[in-house]
Amino acid sequence: MEESRIKELELQAAKIRKTLLQAIRTANSGHIGGSFSIADLLSVLYFEKMNIDPENPKMEDRDRFILSKGHCCPAVYAALAYRGFFPVEDMSGFRSLGSYLSGHMEMNHIPGVDMSTGSLGQGLSVGAGMALSAKCDKKSYRVFVVTGDGEIEEGQIWEAAMAAGNFGLDNLICLVDNNKLQIDGSCEEIMSPYPIDEKFAAFKWNVVKCNGHDIQALSDAVDKASEPNGKPTAIILDTVKGKGVSVFENQIRFHGGRPSAYEYEIAFKELDAQITGLEA
Repeated sequence: MEESRIKELELQAAKIRKTLLQAIRTANSGHIGGSFSIADLLSVLYFEKMNIDPENPKMEDRDRFILSKGHCCPAVYAALAYRGFFPVEDMSGFRSLGSYLSGHMEMNHIPGVDMSTGSLGQGLSVGAGMALSAKCDKKSYRVFVVTGDGEIEEGQIWEAAMAAGNFGLDNLICLVDNNKLQIDGSCEEIMSPYPIDEKFAAFKWNVVKCNGHDIQALSDAVDKASEPNGKPTAIILDTVKGKGVSVFENQIRFHGGRPSAYEYEIAFKELDAQITGLEA
């Protein structure tokens, strides 16, 4: 990928972070840490890799996207808005009465959303079903499922992983946001999911590991995962919770906690500086 294109995608990720943060500040609630850790991934998927059309959100052969860790929806809302599925200005209604941008995504109300989210652990099962449907119908679309590292403590994730491996769903890509923190502490101390790579491999999956904040590495990983090889692929993303803002990074209280006015001030200054530098 050309350096200029990498810069464009980094800029898009910075805009996603700033816009979702503004929405969370207005709503006075929302999940910053896990939303920030997937912003770079969403930039690569929505603006470079996925076959989608804002003018035709239900296009039959579109790639499907599922945010299994659905509480991080403000990041996906921002990506959808900048991609043209709905006005960016609508982000101001996040988690507000009368707005269609609720605290979890609803496929019947939001263009570009392929699965309504709620309880954790369900997205990979639905994704496997979509991927199997594509195989049965001889369709070429891919299914992308983003899970959290804390979320994969759910047993349903591994039932879905077993099924996907059994059916050889090489059109299914699971992206694990391994930011090492969950709501109550580190994943290691709460209920360790490690080694994540070996567990997926045991269920007949290909496994790719990459830096989840490196645009080129993300692009290469998605390309590798998209190669037809008879197996689904798990991309294990090495990420930082709250990535992009100094006061948020690796701070467990920002899983779902509210920043102070001072912390918001720091965050917006840092994001504005990033955007200005990338636009130069």
